[in-house]
Formats: sequence, C-alpha cells, structure tokens
Amino acid sequence: MKDNSKFRFDIWGIITLCTIAVYILFLIYPMANLARQAVVDSQTGELTLSNFIKFFSKSYYFDTLLNSFKVSISATVFSIIIGVPLAYFLTIYKIRGKSMLNILIILASMSAPFIGAYSWIMLLGRSGVITGFLASCGINFPDIYGFGGIVLVMSLQLFPLVFLYARGALKNIDNSLIEAANNLGCSGIKCFIKIVVSLMMPTLLAAGLLVFMRSFADFGTPMLIGEGYRTFPVVLYTEFISEVGSDDGFAAAIAIIAIIITTVVFLIQKYISNKKSFALNALNPMIEKEPKGMIKPWVYFFSYSVVGLAVLPQLYVTYTSFKNTAGKIFKPGYSLNSYATAFGKLGRSIQNTIVIPLIAFVFIVLLAIMIAYLVVRRRNALTGTVDILSMIPYIVPGTVLGIALLTGFNQRPLILSGTILIMVVALIIRRLPYTIRSSVAILQQVPMSMEEAAVSLGASKMKSFFCVTVPMMATGIVAGAILSWVTMISELSTAIILYTGKTKTLTVAVYTEVLRGNYGVAAALSTILTLLTVVSLLVFNKVNRGKDISI
Repeated sequence: MKDNSKFRFDIWGIITLCTIAVYILFLIYPMANLARQAVVDSQTGELTLSNFIKFFSKSYYFDTLLNSFKVSISATVFSIIIGVPLAYFLTIYKIRGKSMLNILIILASMSAPFIGAYSWIMLLGRSGVITGFLASCGINFPDIYGFGGIVLVMSLQLFPLVFLYARGALKNIDNSLIEAANNLGCSGIKCFIKIVVSLMMPTLLAAGLLVFMRSFADFGTPMLIGEGYRTFPVVLYTEFISEVGSDDGFAAAIAIIAIIITTVVFLIQKYISNKKSFALNALNPMIEKEPKGMIKPWVYFFSYSVVGLAVLPQLYVTYTSFKNTAGKIFKPGYSLNSYATAFGKLGRSIQNTIVIPLIAFVFIVLLAIMIAYLVVRRRNALTGTVDILSMIPYIVPGTVLGIALLTGFNQRPLILSGTILIMVVALIIRRLPYTIRSSVAILQQVPMSMEEAAVSLGASKMKSFFCVTVPMMATGIVAGAILSWVTMISELSTAIILYTGKTKTLTVAVYTEVLRGNYGVAAALSTILTLLTVVSLLVFNKVNRGKDISI
C-alpha cells in the first residue's frame, strides 16, 4: 500500500485544499470576525476587554450563565436516568409492541424541541387542558413555566438520544459477562448498575455530551416557557437583536463566551472518555427473554409511560390542529381552517423547509463522503486539519453560528445576509459533522484492497472511489444523512437569526405564530413538520432495509 502520510498534488490534494478554503471562508472568517468585534472597540479601534468585564461584573448576565448550566446538567442527568433503563428493557426483554415503541421513540427524538414546549403550554400552561382538569378536581398543579418546565420538556425531548446511543452499546455487550456476574450473586438492579452501566460508560459520556450541548444551545424551549428564568441562548439572541444597528461588540462577547464554555465541556468529555475507553466485542450477544414475576408490570409501566409522555405533546398538537380556533381560544367543532391559513399565508415557509434543506442535503452528502475519504485514506497534516475544522460546528451553538454568519456576510466584498444561500451555508456547516462521523466509521471497515483492485484494472481514482468505495459506505452515509436531514428541517436556533420574509422556514413560522397567539395555525404547521419527519424516517427505513436506528 502506498504511503499516504505526505501531501500529493493530485485530485484528492486539490479537493483537500478546496475543502479547507471553504471552511476558512464560511466558518473561520465569520468566527474570527465575531472574535474581533468582541475585543475591538468600534469607536476607537483599540483592543478592549470591556465587553467581557461587563458580562462578568453584572449579576444579570452571570446568573443567566449559571441558569443554563443548571438546566443543561439537569436535562442531561434526567435524560440518562430515563434513556438507559429504557434501552436496557427494550434490548433484553420481549415486550409486546416493541417495534411501535422504537418508532415512537425515534419520532420523539427527531422532532423540533420547541414544538414540545409549545405543546406542553397547551397541556400544562395556566389555561392548559391537564391544568384545568386537575383544578376542577381541586388539585392545584404547578404550571409548565420556569426551570422545572424547561427541564421536563428538554428531558422528554432528549432522552431518546441517550436511548439510541445506549441501544447501540448494548448490542456490543457480551452476555457471558452478565451471566458470570449472575453466577457470582450479582443480579437485578445491582448487575445493571455495576456491570451494564460500567461497560456502557464511554458511550454514556458521548451521549451525555450531545444532550448537554443540545440543551445548552436550545433557544426555543426556554424562550417559550422560561418566562422569568433566563438562559444563555435567549439572552444572546435578545442582546444581539438589541445591539444590531449600534455596537454589537457585547453580543459578540457573549457568543465567544458560549464557544469557550462548550469547547471546555467537549474537551473534558473527550479526556474522560479516552481514559475510560475500551473495545467491546459481543461474541455472545444478549438474548431477549420474557420478563417474569414482579419485574414484568414495572417494565411495561415504565416503557409505555415514558414513551407515552414523550409523544403526548405531538399527538395533542396534531389533535388541536383540526379544532376551530380564535387566536389562543379553541372553540367547539372541527375544521381545516388552520391548515387553510397555514398553506395560504405561510405556504412559502413550507416550501422553504423542503427546498433549503434539500439543497444543503446534497452538498452535505457529497462533502461528507469526500471528507471521510480524506480523513481515513489520505492521512496527512492537511487532511488532519480538515478533520478538526469539520468538528468545530459540533461545539458551536446554533445561535452563535447564525450571528457569526450574519455579521460576517452583511458587508462587502461578500454580502449574503437575507439570501437563501446564507441559510443553506448555515445548515451545511451545522449538520455536516453527523454525516462525516458516520461515513468515517463505515469507511474504516471497508478494505483498501477493494479500491486498489479497481485501479489496477484500469479505473481512475475517482471512478474507483465512486463506483466501488461509496456503494460499500452506503449504510453509514444513509444513517448520518437522515440525522442531518431531520435536524435541518427542525432547525430553529440558526434560522431565527438568519431568516427574512422570503426565507422563513416552518420552525420559524411555528415560533412566530405561537408568539402571536395563533395557536391553531401553529398547531397545523407543527403537524406538517411532524409529517415531514415521519415521511423522512419511513424513507430511511426503506433505504436502510428495516435496520434499527442507533448512534
């Protein structure tokens, strides 16, 4: 095999340089511009730390940072507490309706977080259905607003991610280890905690990081139900909106602080994960068994109640989309008026939700395939740089990236603000890491000899890659691509910064309609978004030949 450690100026060398150039233009330049705004006084042009001093000297902003940590840590802990046992039950026990539960869990994980928040407002808000019912029974139940509500919504939204990670890890645990523990008197909950959880620890750390990042960067949920409980993305958004047109240095400083925090969390997770990492090979995979005795009702109760709570908001919002409404008030009777309004006044947002992500999707798949090849097959300093650059968006909150792109490209020589192109670029940069990681993982299992054989028979390097290697990478590409696609159509944090009237998407439309009190239209738009997600998952299931989704 040829030495690929040195850079060679061939077709793959040109692709490497072009990829780095794209990242420099659309990621490094906007982020550097954001950093410059944070430390350079717009009036004098001198270096200053006044924006950072302002943030840490005022309790209003520092308390907001602590609030975000409380929310993110709590959501991560509860997501793990819910997701790990659920994955364990659905892996080792034969449960009636398991296939349906798996589909519902995946659907819950793929929906837009703020839709869950909006749904819970209608269920547990001050005038919510459940709140009103309990009040009629003489029970004064606390409403959804504030810290508790944010954690509840985020936990029910994000535990499926832990479930998907944990299920993938459980498939690699050798059942002989559990049998040996049982023979030594370690069984039941004790065995689960001491053996199973310990073996899954590297995976749980990765899942915990993803949940923490998602909850820390979530804009829609705390914006809708936080009320007086401020979180970091909300303050970042409000400060940026108020600073636009004047001095946006303070908003830039807050954005830089957010990047530093997520980077530190990411590095800590990587350090701990590397110390605890080990390989698992399930020569004797876990075998499904019937739950017996007292454990059976608890397994069924836990599994069905958790999944039921997770999908309840989506079911209810779909139901309300068919009710007659007058703003926030639902009137007796049913109709399609909300859908008529949605398609009539906001039809463009539905079109944008398909067209903009679809354009980004094509580029994501092409870029992910080529970057994966560079990282795995052409290892050198430059391809290592590509690998690092591709992971930066993983730790940059969506609101921050949106602000960086908007401030970076709203002036000459390249003005992109207000265009579809900047929305496409944002989605590509944000969601490319998912498809890259899955493509890299599958390519590492494809032998290089297959490609070399095609070249020796006269095929060009590019032809052998696209005709031989890419088809063998199909499962990994599809797995990452569907995750990228579904997260793109439900993207809010970046879109809320970049959108205009012509580029408004479904998520932005739902958010704005909720704020305006048009609950019926918001419900119709949410249902359409859910339908798009379901169709996407069905297409994935067809392409992936019915294989389980796991991360």
